[in-house]
Parts: sequence; structure tokens; C-alpha cells
Amino acid sequence: MNNSGGNKKGSGARPNSTRPSSNKPKPAMAKRAQGPKKVKPTTKVEAVDPNKIEKKPNQAPKRPKVKDEIRLNKYISNSGACSRRDADIYIQSGNVKVNGIPVIEMGYMVKPGDVVNFDGSVLTPEKKEYILLNKPKNFTTAFDEGQENRNVLELVRGSTNSKIAAVGRMDKNTTGLLLFTNDTDMIRKFSLPSQKSSKIYQVSLDKNLKFEDLEKINKGLVIDGHRVFVEDVSYIENEAKSEIGLKLKTSNVKVVRAIFESFKYDVLRIDRVSFAGLTKKNLPRGNWRFLTEQEIINLKNT
Repeated sequence: MNNSGGNKKGSGARPNSTRPSSNKPKPAMAKRAQGPKKVKPTTKVEAVDPNKIEKKPNQAPKRPKVKDEIRLNKYISNSGACSRRDADIYIQSGNVKVNGIPVIEMGYMVKPGDVVNFDGSVLTPEKKEYILLNKPKNFTTAFDEGQENRNVLELVRGSTNSKIAAVGRMDKNTTGLLLFTNDTDMIRKFSLPSQKSSKIYQVSLDKNLKFEDLEKINKGLVIDGHRVFVEDVSYIENEAKSEIGLKLKTSNVKVVRAIFESFKYDVLRIDRVSFAGLTKKNLPRGNWRFLTEQEIINLKNT
């Protein structure tokens, strides 16, 4: 039996529906949700521990620094036994023990309370001392010039119990600034020809210095086969032309004397008025003083 009210396929409203019919196209079906993509298996890589430090041959393992600890070679140098460079040689040779155990590792750190045995002797590190003296005449840095010339160490006796030594040499007739220390590294530093700090000398000659000779000295000269570089040479203002100011890097007073003697002048007196930035200000002849912390830093950086 045919129903005249029947709906044709794809047209008309649904039966028993109160919603009006619409010819608008239906929205597209939402895409089915996809699961996570499969990850291809990869070769397992071992995680690297950032705190793990590879130990190299002949090198102490690095670790957080403990308060007041110090490198072994510096500890040995501070004790006055030898320089840091020489201490490294002793360490590598196995002649250094810490708490009874031989140490051959460079950079080993000594902690407070450690007992360091150096070549058979227990070391006691000393505090570094730096003393500046305004040296008078008739005192020498040598130990073999007889009783008539006293040693400069007499002038700083009582300043410290540490074993100090003069930086450079001075004869009995040379006056002025002389540095003393138990810092073997600094003593060695200022004895090297390559050191860069300037010294200023006031030189008294037996006669006036000719201007042409002053010009020749200012250009530099060769003494005993060695080139001597002069930073500055000039007449001292308001003084006779036999009073000369000389600026150069060497701390060897013999070089100062040799410069003028090579031009046939006799040197009557040499006074060192400046040493690596240190001056005689407020330091009368024959007196000494300790260097300030800033002066020590400046010396180490020159």
C-alpha cells in the first residue's frame, strides 16, 4: 500500500520532528583523533655526569677549594726552601711527602694541619714579609768585605723573625732604597734581565757631564757585550751638571757605575731614589718600614 504522505529518500523533514527542514549541507565529520606517533628506537646513550672530572696523568683531581688551603709548590716556596719552580721539580721527583704519603701530583692542595716533609725535613711556612730600607753609606749587601763594612741586615734587625734577604746588591758607597723579603719568587723576579720595573738613580760625578755624552747615554750603549737600554737621563734641576738623574730597569748598581765610567767619568756617589714605584717619601736615611698591602700588590704586578 502506497502512502501518499511518504518521504522520498534524501528530502523532507524527519517523521515526528518539530525542527523545520533545512536544505543546508551537514558539517563535515570531525577527523578521528590520532594516537601518538611511534618513535623509532634509538641507540641508548650513556648520560654524562657534569660533576665527573676526567683525571689526567700527573694531575691532582679538582675539587672545591677548602678555606686557607694552598698549592703544595707555593707552600714549599713560602717556607723559604726554594722557589715554586724548583719546588715543582722536587715534587715530580717524589721528594715531597704530605702526612707521610709521597705526592707527585702537580697542583696538590695542602690543607691547614697537613704536615709537609720536604727532602727529609718538615717545613713550616712563613708569612711573607716586605721591608723597605733607605740605606746609608758604609753598609753592604755582601758578607765577605771585612769588619769595616757592616752588612745591611744589621739595619733591619728586629723587624721580623723571618729569614729575609736583600733584593739585588749594593756596595758601601751606594745609598737609597733597598728592598728586603723572604719571598723567593720576588727576589728571583727582580734579578731577571727581563723584569720591567723602573729604577731611578741620582748619580754624582767628579766633573760636569758633557751634553754630547748625555745624548749618547740616552740612546743606549753596549757594556761588556750587553746592550743597556736607558729610559731617561738628564741633568738635575738647580744642581751642578755633575748631578745626573738616570732611569733604567736594572737593579744592578754596577751597571749604573759602568755607564759613566765608560765615558771616563768617576762616580762619586749613587743614590737610588725610586724602586719599582716605591720612593723615599717619609723614610729618612737609615730607617726602614713595612710595605703596605697595595704596594705589595703593585710590586707583584710590575
